[in-house]
Amino acid sequence: MAPTMKAAVVEKPGVLAIKQVPVPQIAEDEVLIKVKYTGICGTDWSIFTGKYSADKLPLIPGHEFSGTVAQVGKKAKGLKEGDRVTADINMSCGICFYCRKGQKLMCREFHQLGIHVDGAYAEYVKAPFDQVHRLPDDLDFLAGAFVEPVSCVIHSSKAARVTHGSSVAILGAGLGVLHGALARQRGAAPVIVIGRNPKKLAVAREMGADVTISINEVKDPVAEVKKLTEGRGADFVVEAVGTPRTYEQAFEMVRPGGTVVAFGICAGEDTIKIRPFDLVLGEKSVASSCAGVGPDWPDAIALLAHGHIKPQPMFSMIVPLEELEAALRELRTDARLMKVFVSSEISKRQILSK
Repeated sequence: MAPTMKAAVVEKPGVLAIKQVPVPQIAEDEVLIKVKYTGICGTDWSIFTGKYSADKLPLIPGHEFSGTVAQVGKKAKGLKEGDRVTADINMSCGICFYCRKGQKLMCREFHQLGIHVDGAYAEYVKAPFDQVHRLPDDLDFLAGAFVEPVSCVIHSSKAARVTHGSSVAILGAGLGVLHGALARQRGAAPVIVIGRNPKKLAVAREMGADVTISINEVKDPVAEVKKLTEGRGADFVVEAVGTPRTYEQAFEMVRPGGTVVAFGICAGEDTIKIRPFDLVLGEKSVASSCAGVGPDWPDAIALLAHGHIKPQPMFSMIVPLEELEAALRELRTDARLMKVFVSSEISKRQILSK
């Protein structure tokens, strides 16, 4: 193995360089993974622009990935070279109050691979062996690189406790499409996805949404959801956009006694207007989630491996590592794009769906 590898490094806000860097050196309890594919996430744009993790730069981003084990540390158990894997990116101290409560996302030492420490926009990435998950042989590497987003949606669904026959309205047709697919898997009905782009709404229907609402065609999505739910509002409303206005709409369209599921990430300084009067008299609940963690990962792998979640309609294209910055910018301007993957093993982009 060569001592250096090709990697995409965000050196400072707005500056991304493709360069040779040292291959990560693993500790005894770590493994080195040769990266196959890495999915682009909105968090990567925030890192690139300096809105998130600016204090961690320079940094190799990338946290949605699949690959094969290239090296195994002496104390790493249950893994061998050549294993097809992905890795839970969420790391914590393991001994504090929150870790002992099974709430590692709240740990003061919590950090994420590709967000706070070097990640997978590179030929190799390292991870603690007990965070690594083997992929079934019949699960392709693209789906393997999509385990992380699926785990996040699973974590959100568990927090909400969506029940059979419940109406679920989802604001947003990005990962909101995946929320719709999982809501259907949990027996919700009707599943309503609200968005702007016709292609994404079509994918939402293909993946299980009963109804889609285009905000280009409907003036008041709150009123439309209430029409579909006998005037009550939805039992569960998932906010998967991350703007103050859509959060306010979520509270407006959830029924009395229902639950708003907070998933979309707003800017740190954003606030929303909520009348406590409506919360108290309406007994409305809020369920929040941050990331897929722990058991959410094998659960995601199981759903993908057995075809209960079929995300391929969301997969738009694969681009070479050298085109990462261009792809990041295209995702901000081309509303038709959904999931874009990066690979250091190809020289030109491959279109997966149009």
